Amino acid sequence: MGDEGALYVSEAVVPVYKGLLKDADLILPNQFELELLSDVKISSFTDLADAITKLHKEHHLPHIIVTSVQFDVSAPTISIIGSSARRDGSSRIFKIDVPSIDCFFSGTGDMFAALTVAWLRRAVSDQGLSRSKSWLPPDEVTATELPLAKAAEQVLGAMQSLLEKTKTARDNELGKMAGPQGALEKDSEKRLHLRKTKAAEVRLVRNLDILRRPNVRFSATLLEEAKEWNAAKIPRPMDEA
Repeated sequence: MGDEGALYVSEAVVPVYKGLLKDADLILPNQFELELLSDVKISSFTDLADAITKLHKEHHLPHIIVTSVQFDVSAPTISIIGSSARRDGSSRIFKIDVPSIDCFFSGTGDMFAALTVAWLRRAVSDQGLSRSKSWLPPDEVTATELPLAKAAEQVLGAMQSLLEKTKTARDNELGKMAGPQGALEKDSEKRLHLRKTKAAEVRLVRNLDILRRPNVRFSATLLEEAKEWNAAKIPRPMDEA
């Protein structure tokens, strides 16, 4: 729907997305989209935990992963936050931090979603939950042992390695165009942007082995700020920053 405070779609579409939540088993919003869906202004991990638990309880959403959470833009890492609901709708929230890469990549959101579904299916099978409704594990399974957490660890291991290789290839390609009166120096601003975007296309096909057999480099931890949202706590409306 949007990112960094801006919508990609008409505001009239947002209620339609909200109406679909009741039919979803898994959603993967970014921080801005989570705000839109939950009507909770998010400026901290505590706010984020409230928004996730609200969606679990009010819309009966089984699984949620929030991508690219970063409250301090100067921080060297970004966070991925996930949760699978218990039977009463309370949350089990985990957090995975990964190093940020100083490069713009196109299509990573779609790749993350596709890989998450594939690895979640495998993690669910590994835990014998394939016949469980919405692939939800028993309530006693902790946040860091959730199939969703195990899937996210695999996905992030694969994607980080793939994006690092893409960044290296991009830098090498742009380096060949640099120098006195090189292609980059002579390019207009628009053509320079297009060259950089083209050079940063994710090297997917040539690195399929990374996706099939990822190196699990990042582990899920319990989000300390996670706490149950209940009727006694009213999240702040989005217009009350």
